[in-house]
Amino acid sequence: MTILTVTERGQVTLRKEVLNHLGLKPGDKIELDLLPGGKAVLKASQRTGTIDDFAGILAGKTKIVATIEEIKEATEKAWAGIK
Repeated sequence: MTILTVTERGQVTLRKEVLNHLGLKPGDKIELDLLPGGKAVLKASQRTGTIDDFAGILAGKTKIVATIEEIKEATEKAWAGIK
């Protein structure tokens, strides 16, 4: 069990071991669900994004250009477990 201290301003600093356990990095969000009996559940918030965020994720990372057919073939092989 980890015990944290509440400051006069009502703030709590999460220790490094807690952040590591939750997989949190600076700028990440957390969710706090309040439960009956003065209990709560703290968890890392699931990242959400748009298809536009995903589509550009590799832009500028490689000079290799693949055709739609090559991408389709690679995807089919991956789903089939073929390397």
